[in-house]
Amino acid sequence: MEYIYAALLLHNAGKDLTEETITAVLGAAGIEVNESRVKALIAALDGVDIEEAIAQAAFAAPAAAVAAAPAEAVAEAVVEEEEEDESEEDGMAGLGALFG
Repeated sequence: MEYIYAALLLHNAGKDLTEETITAVLGAAGIEVNESRVKALIAALDGVDIEEAIAQAAFAAPAAAVAAAPAEAVAEAVVEEEEEDESEEDGMAGLGALFG
């Protein structure tokens, strides 16, 4: 993840994304640099419009949160249903003791 952060930092600063600049940023942060990961990152970012990718990610994150909201509501309903079942079972156990 730190490799992506280095690329974003360089992009934000208006610097060129090269193996040397990525390595320099990571080295300045005290991170042991893996040259093959740097090369892979540079190759992966070749031809990518970083501003467009950031904009798409900004729209995707809220959409993912909205999609997750119904799942959370279902989970809460299941928990509430389980709690109701337990209280009914406790009441039945009490009646059984009367006839015991």
